[in-house]
Amino acid sequence: MSFSTFGLSDEIIRAVTERGYTVPTPIQTQAIPAVLAGGDLLAGAQTGTGKTAGFTLPILHRLSDKSIKGPSSGRPPIRALILVPTRELAAQVEESVRDYGKYLKLSSMIMIGGVNINPQITRLKSRVDILVATPGRLLDHVQQKTLSLSQIEILVLDEADRMLDMGFIRDIKKILALLPRQRQNLLFSATFSDEIQALADNLLNKPVMIEVARRNAVADKVTHVVHPVDRDRKKELLAHLIKQHRWPQVLVFTRTKHGANKLAEFLDGQ
Repeated sequence: MSFSTFGLSDEIIRAVTERGYTVPTPIQTQAIPAVLAGGDLLAGAQTGTGKTAGFTLPILHRLSDKSIKGPSSGRPPIRALILVPTRELAAQVEESVRDYGKYLKLSSMIMIGGVNINPQITRLKSRVDILVATPGRLLDHVQQKTLSLSQIEILVLDEADRMLDMGFIRDIKKILALLPRQRQNLLFSATFSDEIQALADNLLNKPVMIEVARRNAVADKVTHVVHPVDRDRKKELLAHLIKQHRWPQVLVFTRTKHGANKLAEFLDGQ
């Protein structure tokens, strides 16, 4: 199977080919036709499965299929909203939208916190077809009345489980209340907790269900090991493990920024 099998536009196929992709991944094989069909989608897919192209490619096709040709006057509506949990993921997704849509007359924008809001306000005065945003900054713009979500045709919740873990459920509900009732909804999650299922039940209308990994499965090549240890000895244990195994690279997750800084300082002193 190739990407041309899906009936995507020549412009999109050209961009995909230029990126060096020829064979779609399992999530793309299932998600692209489902999104093109116009219905809702509930997809279980982990990072690294190609899920971003699984929704960006058909979204670009659907919007370009009836896009306004040439320059438009006034402020055209935002037609697709992609909500993501982090600034880093927002940048990745919006880059994919631009790369795959480089030969289309569609415009995209990233909307994240931690940066000056004024350039975003200026950007919103011109055409934005596809908006990739984090929930908090999106609501900042809503409060300042700098954008309208009243004509959104497609909503994507990407890494929905992470958004719930990060406490975004109230923000998501506020955003959903601002969207038109008639729209296509796509929800992607690596895991399916009760909270995710409840969100899906309220958000999705007769969705197509796709799972490319077992429900709540871990990545195949990851080995999990648990070390029971007192809280005040965790740093020492980590340092011991790094030295013992001579790990050249280690990725450590901490609960807070402050904790990450303290741990980094401790390890630097070892």
